Amino acid sequence: MDSLVSQFPLDPFITLGIITFLCGGAGWLVGPIVGTSMFNWRNRGVRDQMEQKEREFYRRIKKFRVDPSASSAANPVPDYYGEKIGSVADYGHWLKDQRAFNRKRSHFV
Repeated sequence: MDSLVSQFPLDPFITLGIITFLCGGAGWLVGPIVGTSMFNWRNRGVRDQMEQKEREFYRRIKKFRVDPSASSAANPVPDYYGEKIGSVADYGHWLKDQRAFNRKRSHFV
């Protein structure tokens, strides 16, 4: 590292800090690509089943989500894209929130 640090006209601690920051940024950018490809490689036997279940899940999300055109400050849209769903129980709560929004919309509009 001495030969690399001596090429920059800055304090060595600042130069090493910049190098650390750049390496962290490169890892942040490249990490998801490498991680996803490794995950897909390790789970290649069940990857088709996983993709089929994800397609079915997103189809159900599209089918049961509410119409956001009826939202207001008093009745905001609850998690339109289903981003907070992490388990089957969360999915049940999401469905319940969607039904409550539709019920409020039909009774109070």
